[in-house]
Amino acid sequence: MATEMKRENPEDLLRRAFAAAVDAARAPENIIAHLPPPPKGRTVVVGAGKAAATMAKAVEESWPGALEGLVVTRYEHGLPTSRIEVIEAAHPNPDEASQRAASRILQLASGLGPDDLLLCLISGGGSALMALPAPGLTLADKQSVTRGLLRCGATISEINCVRKHLSAIKGGRLAAAAAPAPVVALLISDVPGDDPSVIASGPTVPDPTTVKDALAVIDKYGLDVPAQVRTHLEGGTAETPKPGDPRLANSRIAMVATPQGALEAAAAVVRDGGYRPLILGDALEGEARDVALVHAAIAKHAARFGQPAEPPCVLLSGGETTVTLRGQGRGGRNGEFLLALTVALDGHPRIWALAADTDGIDGVEDNAGSVLRPDTLARAAAANLDVRALLADNDSYGLFSQLGDLIVTGPTRTNVNDFRAVLVTE
Repeated sequence: MATEMKRENPEDLLRRAFAAAVDAARAPENIIAHLPPPPKGRTVVVGAGKAAATMAKAVEESWPGALEGLVVTRYEHGLPTSRIEVIEAAHPNPDEASQRAASRILQLASGLGPDDLLLCLISGGGSALMALPAPGLTLADKQSVTRGLLRCGATISEINCVRKHLSAIKGGRLAAAAAPAPVVALLISDVPGDDPSVIASGPTVPDPTTVKDALAVIDKYGLDVPAQVRTHLEGGTAETPKPGDPRLANSRIAMVATPQGALEAAAAVVRDGGYRPLILGDALEGEARDVALVHAAIAKHAARFGQPAEPPCVLLSGGETTVTLRGQGRGGRNGEFLLALTVALDGHPRIWALAADTDGIDGVEDNAGSVLRPDTLARAAAANLDVRALLADNDSYGLFSQLGDLIVTGPTRTNVNDFRAVLVTE
């Protein structure tokens, strides 16, 4: 058992654990280790996601032969490159730059032959950043559907199921366009279960979901979609390439970074800091405030009974929660989680927490996440902040910004989704 002198300050430890998780997700050696051998013909690199520039730069610096291509990343996530063009577009709702990028990427893939190679660099955020509406649909149609899906509390798998069936490039269509050229996709996972068909809506892999599934998601949440969207889905031409499609026979994937890997890196930091790490899971889903209730219950049980881990300990988890917007406040799903956790812990004197998005941006705000301290509730009361009212208004940013507890990293240029750490002292 570690001695008291070896134990790090709780907040410092939580911040270091988060930094380790982010570093594990963007390590260039992960990408380099999975590069295929150069082909006889051309090597064309395409990609989309919050980590696209980081991945492109790693490929450029290690690729032994000729190289060309284009990747698209979120605004302010670009990096200087020499052979692979990096352009920026909007996230989470696509814009015209997203559409132009996707069109150019599809054109690059469509001109390849059997001796060429299409190297795809895919990471979280790619669905919005590489948005090419299917024939008969407009960018405005996709924007409308995306806004509705983001507000209703749909899971990322449900959101991307719909996106794939409204797209000309997702759901395996990018790899199909490249046939007969071999396709190698390097993936950084930001989805529960690391399902390659969900990451960036699976542009290079067969799609197991169907048009019927997409319609079911729309109907489940009662979304008011443009008439042409429903017509497209019901018209018989929106189906995606399925497992066994011969056009995808030469397409393969390699997972270069995952939420579990990030959690394991954080666990190592926790252990070195003199605390016991306990990874609860890398694929937790559900409403952020409900996930907070579960974490609060586990942390309080650990504090009281030493189960499922004896203090001092840190509970670690990843995944992607959802937020059903009911109010007019600001903040992302990690802030919502921490705000609900603040209410549930009710000022517990031995529990600290940190929740942040590994991409450096919680929702659409300027922070990655926030920190919760044992005195957060008391400080909020002293500042005349009603935490329950703020939670009802989805205004986590309003609380943690006024308390000075935001975590601001700027864009990390990677993404393995949410990171949560709840620390219990002795």
